Amino acid sequence: MNGFPILTLLTFLPVLGMVIILFLPGQKHKEIRITSLIITGLQIVFAAVLMLNFNYSAGGVFDQSSFQFVEKVRWIEIPSVSWIGTIKIDYFLGVDGISTPMVLLTALISFIAILSSWKIEKSVKGFFALFLLLDAGMMGVFVSLDFFLFYVFWEVMLLPMYFLIGIWGGPRKEYAAIKFFIYTLFGSVFMLLVMIGLYFSAYEILPTGEKVFTFNLLALMDSTNYTADGILSPFNPQNMRFVAYIALFVGFAIKIPMFPFHTWLPDAHVEAPTPISVILAGVLLKMGTYGILRISYPIFPEITRDLMWYIALFGMINIIYGALCAMAQKDFKKLIAYSSISHMGYVMLGMASLTTTGVNGAILQMFNHGTITAMLFLIVGVLYDRAHTRGINDFGGIANQMPVYTGFVTVAFFAALGLPALSGFISEALVFVGAFGVEKIRVLTIISTLGILLGAAYMLWTLQRVYLGNLNEKWNKLTDLDKREYAMFIPLTIIIILLGVYPSIMLDVMNTSVNSFVEFVSTSLNNVSISGL
Repeated sequence: MNGFPILTLLTFLPVLGMVIILFLPGQKHKEIRITSLIITGLQIVFAAVLMLNFNYSAGGVFDQSSFQFVEKVRWIEIPSVSWIGTIKIDYFLGVDGISTPMVLLTALISFIAILSSWKIEKSVKGFFALFLLLDAGMMGVFVSLDFFLFYVFWEVMLLPMYFLIGIWGGPRKEYAAIKFFIYTLFGSVFMLLVMIGLYFSAYEILPTGEKVFTFNLLALMDSTNYTADGILSPFNPQNMRFVAYIALFVGFAIKIPMFPFHTWLPDAHVEAPTPISVILAGVLLKMGTYGILRISYPIFPEITRDLMWYIALFGMINIIYGALCAMAQKDFKKLIAYSSISHMGYVMLGMASLTTTGVNGAILQMFNHGTITAMLFLIVGVLYDRAHTRGINDFGGIANQMPVYTGFVTVAFFAALGLPALSGFISEALVFVGAFGVEKIRVLTIISTLGILLGAAYMLWTLQRVYLGNLNEKWNKLTDLDKREYAMFIPLTIIIILLGVYPSIMLDVMNTSVNSFVEFVSTSLNNVSISGL
């Protein structure tokens, strides 16, 4: 694979698909759908090739040689005679054990979401073109190693999601789309300011020996590259790093979404069409926690260590608050939306532990939650397509009428509540083991385990009210799954069971990189601290 631009192909293949679709006549609905399916199918093939050729023993955080499938070329160069100097920005891609699972997740969920979009009839050409642009933006975020490039892909994702909710959504689609846009743009402004501050605080030494300001994430992680008077330098007496850390963290926390920045999510999920809910919960939420791991933690390790208790606290709040809100819902889709808030709390708790076990659990939970929650939203979508209602109390006894569908429901529900031998259990267990071993956050971890009980309560209660008991005669004409719906559910079910029984398939990919990551964050900049917070 040396020299083969597989990451560029993974990222820009959807853009090629979008261009093809734009040249197709608008009435060619079948051709548009098949083109989108082929493009996302090829993405899965390339993601599988990436996994098969991944070197498990290689890993690191700030050393380019530790990353694999690296592509680096000069992208933008603007000569300047001012104090700023020549602006040089690289097209810099690469993956390690932290980003590779997210690449696979993005490809998989995008393919499943295209399958679930098959019945979209409104402006088909526009929908699939925007969807593929969204796919490219998401993939680009997970493979970028240049902060400027990362930010470009982050913003590219915003526009298609706004229109996909605002045009193809439910009755309150405009409100939900604007709320999503404003929240995300608010966080992006913070991210932009921090990015500029970092750029003027650190240098990258080029092979020619020239020193230039840089957006290179790997260079920004190395404290020796910072100028003493840079505003975000750890050695600047007027240290602004704490303010920058909080601003950057808020930008990523909105995407997670972390309490109290979560209120956009239930509205967006309820109003979004099923395939966009699948993408939103399956991939977009992971961009927030990935950004914290890739950027916030290694660039600001000393602040991360001092604030770990607070990160764990917000993780605990997410777990308990999200579960309690889910229990109160009467709308099936909103229940799943709040369960996502709860389950992303486990990711934050594992990240806060700063242990190999906890961080491994957090990344595995990101992947597992992506597949489980995608399946849950597909479950709601299948029922809504037939019944045209999402009211939990409107149903009853659906298992009698749709037994195969209910079988898939059972797998997804029990995986979500953490049943052993299904993927949700192992990632949550690793999070708790890693976090419990850290005395500073042990009490928060113990409280967070209540999330398991609350999760079981709302999942089993929903299963009972919707699927068990006597069939509500109102639904005696519902049909079971068709071939397309089988194609959506079977791959996710296989992954949920496989990673529940044999999680080492994914853990082996992550271990070396996570070990290096934890060591780096735990020991870097030990001479700089904001202790006392």
